[in-house]
Amino acid sequence: MGLLAATLTVAAGAYAVAEVTRYAVHDRNRPRPPVVTPAAQFGQPPSDAIILFDGADLSQWQKGNGSPATWEIVGDAMTVTRKGGSIQTKRSFGSCQLHIEWKTPEGVPARVTDQNRSNSGVFFMGRYEVQVLDSYTDDDYATNKTYADGQAGAIYGSHPPMVNACRAPGQWQNYDIAFLRPLFDEKGNVVRKARITVFHNGVCVHNNLEIEGTTSHKVKAKYTPHGDGPIGLQDHGNPISFRNIWVRELPEQPYLIE
Repeated sequence: MGLLAATLTVAAGAYAVAEVTRYAVHDRNRPRPPVVTPAAQFGQPPSDAIILFDGADLSQWQKGNGSPATWEIVGDAMTVTRKGGSIQTKRSFGSCQLHIEWKTPEGVPARVTDQNRSNSGVFFMGRYEVQVLDSYTDDDYATNKTYADGQAGAIYGSHPPMVNACRAPGQWQNYDIAFLRPLFDEKGNVVRKARITVFHNGVCVHNNLEIEGTTSHKVKAKYTPHGDGPIGLQDHGNPISFRNIWVRELPEQPYLIE
């Protein structure tokens, strides 16, 4: 899908205006949205969700080289294993809504801190990372601190979360994330940056934030053109657990294209 995004952009300006103005206010001929059945409980998948992990197996996941994912499944959770490697979805996604629950292990010695303290990450399109880390503090960061753009909820290396909403190690946490894909023109120029809204344990930590580009360690974010990509989970050498992972594909919204 490399330049489908670019093709979409070419005619987007006129289409966006037409889409907004073609219907009168309260026009009864305006198409109605599709019906989605919500889950009975918050955090459970609605009727149009794609289930990425429900505790049964790792059939939706693979390593970056295409070999099978080998993380351990215990109960309804999967856990990073020694030399298990980072994993990613077999399927590629663009704009989407993601729900994921994660847990850092208990019993990590207090001397283990900074980026070594239960580190992982959630990647959109294989390149835009929301950090997973044990950033819990009950002493105003006296004994557990790292750089602000690398703590839990951060857009890694770029934007710290507005607040630290971490729970203590051993407690399940969740991210609910709305991700808007970037778009590029035929020459690879960015015509719309990616945007992201993140709720951490029900607390908004990013609100329609513009992402500056591919996230990386000690490298300033920048864009390179790309198509859809997988959702990834990072193996950073720590036994982080994940459960109840589902995603909804979100349609393009032409009025968001300049």
